[in-house]
Amino acid sequence: MTDTAVATPSSSIVLVTEIPGPRSRSLWARREKATPRGLAHTAPIFVDRAEGALLHDVDGNVLIDFAGGIGTLNFGHTNPAVVDAVREQVGKLTHACFTVVGYEPYLLLAERLNELVPGAFDKKTMLANSGAEAVENAVKIARHATGRQGVVVFEHGFHGRTLLGLSMTSKVRPYKLGFGPYAPEIYRMPFPYEYRRETPCTAAAYEREIRDFFASYVAPEQVACVVMELVTGEGGFIPAPPAFVEALIKVCRGNGILFVDDEIQTGFGRTGKMFACEHYAELFDFEPDLVITAKSMGGGLPISAVTGRAEIMDSPQAGGLGGTYLGNPVACAAALAVLDSVEKEGMVERARRLGAKVETRFAELASRYSRIGDARGLGAMRALEFVKDRVTKEPDKEFTQRVIQSAYKSGLLLLSAGTAGNVVRTLMPFVITDDQLDEGLALLERVIASA
Repeated sequence: MTDTAVATPSSSIVLVTEIPGPRSRSLWARREKATPRGLAHTAPIFVDRAEGALLHDVDGNVLIDFAGGIGTLNFGHTNPAVVDAVREQVGKLTHACFTVVGYEPYLLLAERLNELVPGAFDKKTMLANSGAEAVENAVKIARHATGRQGVVVFEHGFHGRTLLGLSMTSKVRPYKLGFGPYAPEIYRMPFPYEYRRETPCTAAAYEREIRDFFASYVAPEQVACVVMELVTGEGGFIPAPPAFVEALIKVCRGNGILFVDDEIQTGFGRTGKMFACEHYAELFDFEPDLVITAKSMGGGLPISAVTGRAEIMDSPQAGGLGGTYLGNPVACAAALAVLDSVEKEGMVERARRLGAKVETRFAELASRYSRIGDARGLGAMRALEFVKDRVTKEPDKEFTQRVIQSAYKSGLLLLSAGTAGNVVRTLMPFVITDDQLDEGLALLERVIASA
């Protein structure tokens, strides 16, 4: 333990103790007695408070946050507009259950999402509590609307930890191991992971692969929907090639299969547009039938949504959709404040600028360090994939963990990703200052150089 804070005049990182400090270690010991080991932590740190892109732990240390609550804090910790909206709403109505009696915040948010989500058609929105719950409801709605049961998902995809969500999720360790049997009628298509393909693929070849999949695994007339992250989240921030998505949309439309766009992690500006699907819609005719949102929509509060074509959303019978806490009024108030903040403060443009800066820095790192096999992403959704050898591309999970551990001990919170656990992803809040971003990126380079 040091007697004085370790910081330069321009530094946002302040280290008063080693990390984790004594109070965090004490709380960690209590945590091991009180909570199950399945609740694993990226860093054994306990946070006392946070603002913007900075975390203050219980020992007085200040860390820069590149994790952003796993993408829930695009607009910053304790965003003032969100805090004010929540305080006001708590004083008026904390809960009533929208399926018992209505309240205006739910309607206001549904109306805003119907306008905001891409698609030149009438839309309707249902609200829920979590990304996984929204995924399950999207599948329910698609199945009811089509009268089909099959659901196509992708390798490297992550769609939650509930039974259906976990069945749709690709990564076995640690998410699926020991939790089966899983829900039936889930079919997994290879994701177009360009870095790990031996040869580039053309649009025609992608279409052949998609049609071969339906010929080999499930007849298209049995499939209700395809559920896809256009940039994988937990799977390693892999952007889907536009040629693949265009071919997939063609096959879906030709066979009456609904396209469900999972924007849980990509939505609300993370990719440099409000929704990732907007990047693809600039290149070809693309309007998802259903769009799933969550995470940063609530500014740190739990809320999610399914927004889609009105006739599809109206398919389930009255009472077929519901849940006690769906669209809680306090969470709705937070989400409305988020949408106001997006419009008034130019957050999507800020995300584009952040993404361009991180992209440049990551390309420079990749040119200098041979352990970086790939630097990729879209907008401010950026990642580094670490390998043991650039020729074999063997994943290096151990090196990745050393980078993450060295980073948090030095004052930078990072997250891993990828099916092999060999990717570092960045989800810094958009409100991070330029100085804080530079400080975090410089620290990241130092730990890569020394890991």
